[in-house]
Amino acid sequence: MSRIGRMPIEIPKGVDIKVGENNLTTVKGQKGTLTKALHKDMILKVEDGVVKVERPSEQKIHKSLHGLTRTLLNNMVDGVTKGFEKGLEINGVGYRAAKQGKKLVLTLGYSHPVEMEEPAGITVEVPAPNKIIVKGMDKQEVGQFAAQIREKRLPEPYKGKGIKYENEVIRRKEGKTGGKGKK
Repeated sequence: MSRIGRMPIEIPKGVDIKVGENNLTTVKGQKGTLTKALHKDMILKVEDGVVKVERPSEQKIHKSLHGLTRTLLNNMVDGVTKGFEKGLEINGVGYRAAKQGKKLVLTLGYSHPVEMEEPAGITVEVPAPNKIIVKGMDKQEVGQFAAQIREKRLPEPYKGKGIKYENEVIRRKEGKTGGKGKK
């Protein structure tokens, strides 16, 4: 039995969960509404303030979907109550970020500034020129947009310049040594 899959999800006050046809699940909370089509084979039971995810058989596919379905549903509940955020840091001389309306403007050493439009449901904050915070309800969308920002200038291993996640550790490499060449 999946350890994660069999754990019940407690429904907090102010959160409403509806499971429709083919497991089309809608979760409403104070931050908004999320809708996701979970796998149709999984059995979702909403009762007494908790949601339980059960699998129909012991087949390998159902075993693998059991924990996944429960985690996706739990992330939806967390998203409409607390929300998710991902922090990014910019390292490098002259590298900086700024916010202009709904656009994120990145100066990353290219001949032009890189402009990125905020997707729907995502907010971007720039508390300092070298710090970016991506916030939203949907964990997958927050992570995807943060990855797109990071992709604009990946951190390099010699000086550590580029955009990295807050908790990411960049493995540094030693540069070339100035020894004598071949004669």
